[in-house]
Amino acid sequence: MCSTANGIGARGHVNEVKMSVSGKSRRWRTFPGRNTFCLDGRIIMAKQYSVLLFTVALILGTMVLFFVFDSIYLATHLSIVIPIIGGLLTVFVFGTLFRTSFTDPGIIPRASDEESAYVEAMEAAALSACPDANYQPPPRTKDIQIKGQTLKLKYCFTCKIFRPPRASHCSLCDHCVENFDHHCPWVGNCVGKRNYRFFYLFLLSLSTLTVFVFVCNVVHIILRAQESNFLEALKVSPATVLEMLVCFFTVWSILGLAGFHTYLVTAFLTTNEDIKGSWSRKKGLSSQNPFSHGGIVSNCVAVICAPMPPSLLHLREYINDDEQNYGSTTDAQPTTAYTHYYTVYDANKPYPVQPRHSNHGSLPPCTVVDVVSAESH
Repeated sequence: MCSTANGIGARGHVNEVKMSVSGKSRRWRTFPGRNTFCLDGRIIMAKQYSVLLFTVALILGTMVLFFVFDSIYLATHLSIVIPIIGGLLTVFVFGTLFRTSFTDPGIIPRASDEESAYVEAMEAAALSACPDANYQPPPRTKDIQIKGQTLKLKYCFTCKIFRPPRASHCSLCDHCVENFDHHCPWVGNCVGKRNYRFFYLFLLSLSTLTVFVFVCNVVHIILRAQESNFLEALKVSPATVLEMLVCFFTVWSILGLAGFHTYLVTAFLTTNEDIKGSWSRKKGLSSQNPFSHGGIVSNCVAVICAPMPPSLLHLREYINDDEQNYGSTTDAQPTTAYTHYYTVYDANKPYPVQPRHSNHGSLPPCTVVDVVSAESH
């Protein structure tokens, strides 16, 4: 059964919150945001996943028609390899689809009460220390340097954290996601750092499967027409005609998306960055993407073959008695408002962030502590 974090089931009824023997609850049951969980927190999806069900039904229905009405005929008249290829592609498509849909996309845990209170106290101290009554504190941003380029970390007022570079807040799931690409209703999840490779492979395999089925449908009709005539072939195989229509009207958008994301992979960009023109000259910027690995092949390898970064959520762990809310990771021991950000961003260690000041106890009036990052080697 699937349920949301507050215990409301997918169909609206209240699920019984199962506790352990010690009376503790698992973290996913008190998880903030708008998500649906299945299998006791092993699966995480967006709260609204009806479009995902339509995606599964469309692919599954088309392939059932193909295997029942086309593959047997083609295996008999052409080669047994055709249904084998179709079966392998179908398994790969559903495998990558479900990995994209059921995987934590890279959600960044929200700040704890101690961390968010520290940020508020810092802002209040800076404001009170200024003699000018009309002084307005600057926006909550922090400057870091990556490969010689200065980037700004924006503060998320929902998650109460300074978002790492390339992260963004998803308004539908109500979470900050690392390397946020976009929220895809077709897969029922955000696409980010931990599931982008599966999303890209899903697009490639679905494009290949759609073209494969369409070509097989055309060959089937041609072979039938050789036995009688074209109109008779259409009458004998109405399911094949239906498959051709589905493939014809969907293949263009699928191929377009696959081509677009192939460009993003080779440039090591996200959809969010490409739309905003973060590393292009559209805004008059001469800077290049500091996250790129320097070449098309190395970028593709980094996206598809890099080790899977660990999830920061620990959804199946039990909540500690002294834990006030589910904001920070289990191994975090926040002492300042920036500890949470360091813990989250250092976990994957692409560009380790180091504080410029080892002690944030006293600050000059009207100043904001910034941080710098060490360049990757």
